[in-house]
Amino acid sequence: MTTFIKDSKKKVIYGNDGVPNNTDNSNGDVVELMEEEYPVMMGEFRKIQKEQYKLFALKQHDYGPHNISMGTDLKEEKDVKLALTALAVRINDKVNRLVNLIIKRNSEGQSEPTMDAFKDLSVYGIIAQIVRNGKWGK
Repeated sequence: MTTFIKDSKKKVIYGNDGVPNNTDNSNGDVVELMEEEYPVMMGEFRKIQKEQYKLFALKQHDYGPHNISMGTDLKEEKDVKLALTALAVRINDKVNRLVNLIIKRNSEGQSEPTMDAFKDLSVYGIIAQIVRNGKWGK
């Protein structure tokens, strides 16, 4: 039998194994907890997400959805797999660029700053989820 101890200061419930157990919703909202405990970090995350959303909108305006869907309508699983494969290739290109610049050369990119590659990576991850959820281009 598992017993739980509630730490009201941190709003966390610990099981008898000492591991936090947040499956019981009586401890409050974890987002609220994190915003209370780390307000600067959580605010920065939210600010960056808003910037990324704007970047996504600008790039979609320029490229359109067919850039990701590879000219297909994404109605068949093979088309979804093609789009996800293309995204994986783009992600791999960005990761290799970052490895080359940060680890191997310890320098900033000349044509594209490393931070731009990090921004692209985060957006590609969300795009992959939108494609997989069947919402791309709709």
